[in-house]
Amino acid sequence: MGKITITNTEIEDVLIVTPALFRDPRGFFLESYSRRDFEMAGIRGEFVQDNHSRSTKGVLRGLHYQFPHAQDKLIRVTFGSIYDVAVDIRTGSPTYGKWVGVMLSENSPEMLYIPAGFAHGFVVISDIAEVQYKVNEYYDPSAEGGIGWDEPEIGIVWPLHENGIEFPLLSEKDKHYLKFSQFKSPFKYTGRNEKT
Repeated sequence: MGKITITNTEIEDVLIVTPALFRDPRGFFLESYSRRDFEMAGIRGEFVQDNHSRSTKGVLRGLHYQFPHAQDKLIRVTFGSIYDVAVDIRTGSPTYGKWVGVMLSENSPEMLYIPAGFAHGFVVISDIAEVQYKVNEYYDPSAEGGIGWDEPEIGIVWPLHENGIEFPLLSEKDKHYLKFSQFKSPFKYTGRNEKT
């Protein structure tokens, strides 16, 4: 029990993590996190904080990062569905400014692992979604940063209209982040992340 499967995405170091899922007539069981299994899969380090958000349909949170005290994140959905996005903001990276999106749902055990050096955001496409994620650094409001969710230079294709969302619901903070052309990233690409 407890083994995980790692699937690469189009961007190096952003990984889909699928824990083994055991179903029977009573329901299901999975180990959402096992430090031993993650280390065996090459994802090392210690998660120090668990976060839990609940949002209604059309809520878009992002694109966020934290620096200093940059965070690796392990994201899972325990109720509803979201479209989860990571944007590479590591200067010098061959995929700088590129993005990858993954659908996460309560109906699938898949999680998304996003290392430090990426901006992160998601939009809720179900009536309600609950998102839980682990981070390896504590939240620090003075370290918050972000990029506009709809930057044409990045070109994220958010699944809004096909899910009946005319305009996303944003926080005041998320409405006023910098344009990508004005953004000066504090992150440097140093080669493949060792996930330590």
